Amino acid sequence: MEHLLILFFATFSAASMATVPPGLLNLNAAKVGVEKGKFNGIVFSIGVSTMIMLQAYLGVLISKFLYRNPEVIDWLLKAALVVFAFFSIYFFLVARRNKKGPDKKVVISKRNSYFKGFFLASVNLLTIPYYSGLNAMWNASGWIQFKFADILTFILAAGLGTFSVLYFYVFYFNKLDAKSNRFSKNSNYILSALMLLLLVITMIRIFYT
Repeated sequence: MEHLLILFFATFSAASMATVPPGLLNLNAAKVGVEKGKFNGIVFSIGVSTMIMLQAYLGVLISKFLYRNPEVIDWLLKAALVVFAFFSIYFFLVARRNKKGPDKKVVISKRNSYFKGFFLASVNLLTIPYYSGLNAMWNASGWIQFKFADILTFILAAGLGTFSVLYFYVFYFNKLDAKSNRFSKNSNYILSALMLLLLVITMIRIFYT
């Protein structure tokens, strides 16, 4: 039982720290919260966290395979190049389109917010090797075994750690935007620049390491 508590808090902390730096998921959670309301931001975050738990489970199942076949990680990095390039262009075009026309009131359903979060998390291909590596480290430390209770604890901690940070982003930016609407006006430009930065970093990792 003691090792499950250690496993939970270690994985929760690792998932939280991985979600803290501004990225595709947390900035979109903030964007949804600002533009569609806090509740939709939370539903979006739940969608993200659901996919993170699935990816964490997949990471447990293939951790040994990834470490025996490092070329798979190279393939994931190359696939990430396409994803980052696509979203960099997409968010830039959305920002340009919104700048040209007047603001429109958009009604979005809770279901759409959930599946948007679920989808965006699914294209974040670097999550699987992250949780695979994390699982391998915890296994070497004796904190996790391939048992149902251990795997369930690992998955739940990954999802809850991610959700806790997204929840903070939703409420912090919503409160900030109540005083100034700069974030809602420039959020797509911010996301476009971030995707471009991630594209450059990934290219460096592929070609210079």
